[in-house]
Amino acid sequence: MKPDFLTRRAVQLGLTALALRPPKPRRTAVPVFFAGWLTGELAPQLLALTAADTIQQVARRGLGSRRDRAGLAMAALSAAGLASLIATSRNARAEVESALVEALGPDYAAGLADPSEFVTSWRQLLMPFRSHDPDVRRDRNLAYAPGGKRFLLDVYRPREPVRDAPVLLQIHGGAWTIGNKDQQGLPLMRHLARRGWVCVAINYPLSPASRWPAHVVGAKQALAWIREHIAEYGGNPGFVAVTGGSAGGHLAALLALSQNDPAFQPGFEEVDTSVQACVPHYGVYDIAASTGDAGSQYRLESLLARRVFAPGQRLDDYLAASPLDRIAEDAPPFFVIHGKHDSLVPVAEAREFVARLRAKSSQPVAYAELAGAQHAFDVFPSIRSGYVVHGVERFLDWAHGQALTPVSAKNS
Repeated sequence: MKPDFLTRRAVQLGLTALALRPPKPRRTAVPVFFAGWLTGELAPQLLALTAADTIQQVARRGLGSRRDRAGLAMAALSAAGLASLIATSRNARAEVESALVEALGPDYAAGLADPSEFVTSWRQLLMPFRSHDPDVRRDRNLAYAPGGKRFLLDVYRPREPVRDAPVLLQIHGGAWTIGNKDQQGLPLMRHLARRGWVCVAINYPLSPASRWPAHVVGAKQALAWIREHIAEYGGNPGFVAVTGGSAGGHLAALLALSQNDPAFQPGFEEVDTSVQACVPHYGVYDIAASTGDAGSQYRLESLLARRVFAPGQRLDDYLAASPLDRIAEDAPPFFVIHGKHDSLVPVAEAREFVARLRAKSSQPVAYAELAGAQHAFDVFPSIRSGYVVHGVERFLDWAHGQALTPVSAKNS
C-alpha cells in the first residue's frame, strides 16, 4: 500500500534534515551516511519530485484536511532544505578552485594546455545512473595477476586511439571488505577518458578472506601491470596518477607514500611502483590511531584489528599501513578532498594528514574541504561531484605538465 502524502513528506523532511545536520554518534554513522549522501547529491531530483508530488496532491485532494495541510507544510520545509543543499553543493566550484590556487599559485591554469571548465552537465544530472558513454571505450576484466576475479582490472580510454596518454589508477573503497571496480570513480574516469586519458580501475583482495597487506600488494601488482602493458592501450607508463575513495583513498595515499617499498612487493621488488600524483577522496589516513582520536581508535578496534589485519600483527604493521605515519619529503603532489559532513571518516583526519604532508613534502599539497558533503559524494554525477571532477582534471593536468617539464626549465 502506498504511503499517504503526509507520510511521504514526513520521510523526505527527515532525510533532508539528516543531510543538513548529520548527527555525530559513531554507532549510527552508517545509516546517517546513506540518508545524507543520497539526499545531498540527489537534491535537485528530490526537489523536483517534492514539487510534483505536492502539485498532484493539491490538484486531486485540495487542502481540506489537517493531514493535507500538515503535508504541505512539510513539503515546503523539505523544499527549502533541498534548495539549501543545492546552493551548498554549488559552492564546491569555489572550494575546489580555491584549493588549487592556494597550492599551485594564482596563475596555475595559464600553464594548462586545455583547462577544463567548471560547468554543470544537466544531461548527466537528469540521468545520474546512466552507464553508457559512446565516447569512451572500456576493456573489461583483464587479469593483472593470478588469483581470479579479485585480480581483474578494466581500462577506460578514448574511443579514438591515443599514444603516450597520461594514466590514472582508480582504487575502489568499501572498508577493505566489500566493493569492486564497477562501482566507484566512474564519473572521473569517463570524463578523463573523454579528455584523452587512459584510466585503470582495479579489483584487489578483500578481507576477511585476505588479510593485510594483501590489499596494497594487489594494488602494487596492478601498478606493475600498468608499467608493463598500458602502452598497448595508448597509455604512458612513465606517468601514472592514483586516486580512490575511502579505503581506496587510503590505498591510493599509501601507494604514493610507499613507492618501491619491498615489503609490499614480494616477488616483484625490482618493479618501479612510483606514482607521479595522488588524489585521495575521503580517505582513511590514521590506520594505527596514532593521533589518539577516538574515532580512529574505534575503527581500529571494531574493524581493522578484527577483520582486516591478522591476529597478532604488531603495532609496526599498523604504522607501516598508515599514510599519516609514512609521510616523506619525496611524496608526489597531492590533492586531498574531503567532505565536512563525512559520517564515516571524520574530516579532522584529513586535516591532520594534510597538515603533516604540507610540513614535510617538497611538492604541492592541495586540500579541498567541501561544505555539506558526505562520504562517497563522487560515486555518481551530481552538481558537487561534477565540479570536483573538473578540479581533479585540472590538478592532474598540472601534475602531468610538471612531469613533462625539464628540471632546468622549472628552475629558470
